[in-house]
Amino acid sequence: MILFSSQNCIMSHCARLVVHEKGVPADIEYFDPTDPPEDLLELNPNGNAPTFVERDLVLYDARIIMEYLDERFPHPALHQMDPVSRANARMLIKRIDQDWYQMLEEAQLQGDKRAAKAKKVLRESLLAAAPVFDATTYFMGEDYSLIDCAMAPFLWRLGSVGIDISSLGKGITAYANRLFARKAFQDSLSHDEKELMQSQTK
Repeated sequence: MILFSSQNCIMSHCARLVVHEKGVPADIEYFDPTDPPEDLLELNPNGNAPTFVERDLVLYDARIIMEYLDERFPHPALHQMDPVSRANARMLIKRIDQDWYQMLEEAQLQGDKRAAKAKKVLRESLLAAAPVFDATTYFMGEDYSLIDCAMAPFLWRLGSVGIDISSLGKGITAYANRLFARKAFQDSLSHDEKELMQSQTK
């Protein structure tokens, strides 16, 4: 099993995090998305990150990779067992992708007026969600799940767009710290992602 990953792609980070949370015996191969290696292009002509390979299976969508790994390696489970809870979790991740991930992407456009607006809207949206972070140990629940695997890489990158997590309230600060303290999260960080946090604290 191989997970082809970018050093600083948020979706690659999500996939890597699940690999470490599940203890998946996969090799993680980092590559430059602007110059994908030939062996990856043979498997996935788009050469995008992340790409997961297991024998004849090739997956190149982070959310599908995360779901597959959770089913392929059932312990520890990162999805609740009943279909309704799983469907609700998938909908939450979709909302996170469409709303917060999209705002983060726009906020990362340096020197763009849209970036400033996106940063403002993103911060206000997170502040409005404070009761959600205050209510439970993890996102919308008491158990760590795939939703948290989507949230952790997102929260890790907020500082890179000038949003200080500690300014968003005690609930989200405590939640983020719980995620960041997990061994699997620390193990999932690429060299570039470690540098990202270090540069924000200087």
